[in-house]
Amino acid sequence: MEKHLTASADRADYLVDLSNIVRDTALGGTAARSLRRLELVVKALVTLTGDPGVTLYLVADRSLLAGAREFGDPEDVRLLRHWVAEGLVEEVGDADERVLEIAGMTGTRVVTGDHYASSRDEHPWLQGNTWQFLKPERRHGRLPGPGVVVLVPLDMGHRSAVEISRRLELDALKKQGLLDARRTPLAEVVRRSWSCPERRCSLYDTRSGGRILLPRMRRGVPTCELHGTALLEAGPRTGTAQLKAVLDGVCVARYTLDEGSLTVVGRSPGTDGIALHALLPAERAARVSRRHLGVSVRQGTVRVEDVSTYGTRVRRADRRGRLGLWQPLPPRTEQGFRPGDELELAPGVVLVRSGRLFPAELSDVWRAAAGRTPPPTYASGPTQVPGRSLP
Repeated sequence: MEKHLTASADRADYLVDLSNIVRDTALGGTAARSLRRLELVVKALVTLTGDPGVTLYLVADRSLLAGAREFGDPEDVRLLRHWVAEGLVEEVGDADERVLEIAGMTGTRVVTGDHYASSRDEHPWLQGNTWQFLKPERRHGRLPGPGVVVLVPLDMGHRSAVEISRRLELDALKKQGLLDARRTPLAEVVRRSWSCPERRCSLYDTRSGGRILLPRMRRGVPTCELHGTALLEAGPRTGTAQLKAVLDGVCVARYTLDEGSLTVVGRSPGTDGIALHALLPAERAARVSRRHLGVSVRQGTVRVEDVSTYGTRVRRADRRGRLGLWQPLPPRTEQGFRPGDELELAPGVVLVRSGRLFPAELSDVWRAAAGRTPPPTYASGPTQVPGRSLP
């Protein structure tokens, strides 16, 4: 395989997301990681291009070699280390970001099985891309045998803002070690606030008013990112929800709502509400009631109530962020308002819930996706967090 590898991305025919390929057990083999899968991809590229000298540039996470024990063949580890030393594999902290950086600059086609859903904001060219990415798939022939790997176009599709936000949150959990061995998020850790025993440490200070850093899990213990000391439990984690005011498809304002708040949105709802009159043309403002919509945030969920004269319409987003049909919002009745949902106060005047989730909402999403509860206990300095079913 080595003759197909190049130390320069500029000279490569194809860019390979090596970590993704090596870990793809669907390509064959029983080991969690195997360079045999890369060999199958090389053969597929030779067949696809008709070029026996096709060249590849490999990018890998440092975590690939850090998990050397997951390789079924010790020779794979030796060979991979040799390639890194020779510059034939670019080893980085975040392979996804480096792969997309090179692909975006050079237009080189990429071999991967990843849709890079969390990278759409920074790399908008991914949206709708149908030509630049190839996915390896194992095909079994008519005769008995291992079959072959073929490369098929990978349609990157379009990802909604909701999907991107949710994927970003899950990626953040992964980086902090907040996914268990079954890749299920440690909801009981995320749903609590933590404090550092170092008095001057502000990373986890809930009084700061800013975004509170997630703890780093080390050997099963929530740990301070800066001091490396075990964190102390400091009660349930609260959060904020963000609303976006959208006029004719353009976001014109954003509003942050705190846990426990009750806010009225309307044309001119008073000093404690969200006034829209300055954002809207006069004819649109006239269609919005002075007090149009109540928005409450309680126990990690957002609820809305139509209190208007003119009525409100709602359309719901499914788990992939796809919007349904507009329907009347029942008046004087509280309704859930999930990320991605939209409320129309007047033609072209829409309130959107941004994609970021509360800890409690994250728990609901994870429970639905995994169908499991988190592991039973997590140590936190002198305290112990009991495991229990998610709400």
